[in-house]
Amino acid sequence: MDLTGGFRLDHSSSTAAPSRRTPSRGASATGTSATGAPAVGAPAGGAPAVGAPAIGAPGIGAPAGGSPSTGAPSVGASSVEAAPRLPPQGGAGRRAEKAPAGGGLRARPVDGGGGGRLRARPAVTELRLSAFAGHRSAAHALGPVTLFTGPSGSGKSTTLRAYEALARLCAGDTLGEVFPDAADCVPERARPDAQGRRGFRLGCTVDGPEGPVHLDLAVQAEPRLRIVGERLTGRGRTLLATALRDPGRPTVQAEWHTAGATPVTRAPFPDDLLGTALLPLRVAGKTRGQLEVLAAAEQVVVGLRSAFACDPRPERMRAPVPPGEGRLRRGCGNLAEVLHRTHTDCPRRHHRLAAVAAAGCAGPVTGLGVQELPEGTVRAVLERGDRPATPLARLGDGELRYLALALTLLTGPGVLEMDRIAEVPEAMQSLTLLADGLDRGLDERQVGELLGLAAGIAADGHIRVAGTVGARAAAQARRTPGVTVVDLSK
Repeated sequence: MDLTGGFRLDHSSSTAAPSRRTPSRGASATGTSATGAPAVGAPAGGAPAVGAPAIGAPGIGAPAGGSPSTGAPSVGASSVEAAPRLPPQGGAGRRAEKAPAGGGLRARPVDGGGGGRLRARPAVTELRLSAFAGHRSAAHALGPVTLFTGPSGSGKSTTLRAYEALARLCAGDTLGEVFPDAADCVPERARPDAQGRRGFRLGCTVDGPEGPVHLDLAVQAEPRLRIVGERLTGRGRTLLATALRDPGRPTVQAEWHTAGATPVTRAPFPDDLLGTALLPLRVAGKTRGQLEVLAAAEQVVVGLRSAFACDPRPERMRAPVPPGEGRLRRGCGNLAEVLHRTHTDCPRRHHRLAAVAAAGCAGPVTGLGVQELPEGTVRAVLERGDRPATPLARLGDGELRYLALALTLLTGPGVLEMDRIAEVPEAMQSLTLLADGLDRGLDERQVGELLGLAAGIAADGHIRVAGTVGARAAAQARRTPGVTVVDLSK
């Protein structure tokens, strides 16, 4: 079985001259999935394949529906030659190879004409888990607010983990940083091939100015963690494909659409970095084909990188904190510090947050204040009118989680501790809030307030939400306009 992740390069339909060694047709127990994602391994007992990847795709620059190449040898043989490892740009460290994104983004009408509604902000509209942990051949459409529900063990948290993993890879994190426990992402029933290799597959679709752009990724988890196949497609054309040529080298062979004097450009890419995120550093943008590749890659990077995983931890939110930069962390332990900043820098949002607090916290709430303590720290308080203010340390866990999630919805990337895309105007960005256990510790009133707030804010396209909830909150969400509920038990 071919576990090299070889996206097929259909040289018969491409204008490029064939390379000396072409990837195999990804021979696996089941072939390719309906989404075109790679097939990985096979479970014992002759069941369908769910292990390491072999992604089928047409040739670079050819229509995505082109006929596959035939008689291509396997790319997993160690005798296949591979180019040397790609050196870092400008002598900088490899972590510094984060691609500047968004230079080619431009709004376009949704209907492709001149009178349609402009879709200016790239957004992830589908998440594909072809073979990832407990998921198999799963494709989930994502709306402005999407909540996953299902019984314990149905894979709700795993779904958000996959989304966050793609976001981190687009931000330039290495495969080892994103998947420190990669073996847990391999489907449990996946069996290794003759070389002992197993892996997983995932992908997504990012819609935006360039139309829907599809990213599919095949990862080998055992015996060594590496990317073995990646494909970027848009407008029916394969724009980038990578495949493992020599398992003994830490590179994959990348080919991308050029449409110039040289129809296809080939180069080695590191096997622990996402190739799509590297394209803006490798493609000059001199030909129409190169510009098309750049625009698609930038759209995917912008759409995925603009994600913030929020998991409020009430036990960390009660103590006073020193004033600082005022950027909310994942666990929201510096909530008082952020409120100290928004109180002066964002008065309108701060007043709106106070109104949200009044709707979800016990007792009368007339405002949300911040007190500076003698030791140089600050603490947040709920103002009670004529009554003494209540420090946040006295609030319940549900109230603290409610306030932190509401603050995240009402702010933007500048107030969150996340990888900001400085090269892209804020009007072209859409922040995605990832909230695992959105309803954890919240009562019915608080869940309803948060759902209404999320749906209202997401309506203008600046913020999107993907979260997980239990059955009771899912029932509320189904009654909330603008909220999509995905039941993983079905």
